[in-house]
Parts: sequence; structure tokens; C-alpha cells
Amino acid sequence: MDMFEKAKNYLSEKMADMATPEATITDVDLKGFGLSGLTLLAKVCVSNPYSVSIPIGEIAYVVKSAGRGIASGTIPDPGSLKASDKTMLEVTVKLPHSAVVSLVRDIGGDWDIDYVLELGLIIDLPVIGNITIPISYAGEMKLPSISGFFGGGEEKTCETSSAAAETK
Repeated sequence: MDMFEKAKNYLSEKMADMATPEATITDVDLKGFGLSGLTLLAKVCVSNPYSVSIPIGEIAYVVKSAGRGIASGTIPDPGSLKASDKTMLEVTVKLPHSAVVSLVRDIGGDWDIDYVLELGLIIDLPVIGNITIPISYAGEMKLPSISGFFGGGEEKTCETSSAAAETK
């Protein structure tokens, strides 16, 4: 029994020192607003330290505003991570109309909506099993002013539009 405990402790120490994939949310944008609700697009950069491709089982998400959860869900089978490289994932988060109404209630005097997006990337590592990489992003959505709806907002010139197009 003593030998078994030593082997178990040795494996635990080696596994604790092992590199794991790391992820960060680089950007969150409003993708669309339609009959089904509001859609956000989160860009997630995930680095894979292993020399083999790793499948992502699913992505779980929670959107919070004013300290309370307003929407949650999962995205099954979003793909896999490239071997020894970084992978950019585009995660689509859907907020139903009831969540949008809750967000609108939280609009302060600064005419924006503060939110927190929490993602959990569930990755299937061979031999080890599933691990979850938790990541979080706090941001704010600026709402257009009434003058912005009717053309009173900032004007864009051809120079700024073409410069923006070139950087993409």
C-alpha cells in the first residue's frame, strides 16, 4: 500500500507541473439584434502547448450585469485547438429579449451597459480527462444617443474607413 501511495503522489506532482492550454478573451462585439434577441461575438485566443491537436468538448457561458446572471448556455463541439499554436475561437453568445430588458434597466447616467462575460472552455485531454479553462471579460456597451440615430454622431471619412479596412 505504501508503494501505491508513493506512485500516486509522484504522478500528482508531475501532473501539477504540466503545462496546460491558456485562453484570453480579446474582444467582445455586438453581432446583431433580431427577433430572437441580442447576439454577442466574443473572440477567444487559446494557446495549446502540446504537439497534438486537442478537441474542445463544449463552451459554457454566463453573462452578468449588475452582479446578477442574465443569460447562460453552452455551445457544443466548437472544434479543436491547433497543435503547438494559438487558435482564435469566435464564440457566439445569445441573449434572449428578457435578458436585454434586464440590461436596459441597468443603464446608468453614462448611457452604457456594464457586463461580465464568463466562459468555461471544457477541453478533453488524453489520459487526464476533461479540464475547464475559466476566463472572464468585463466590458461595457455604449448605447447610441438619439442624435447618433439621426446622423448627429461622429462622421467617418474615406481616410479613416480605408485605414480601418487595411488593419483588418
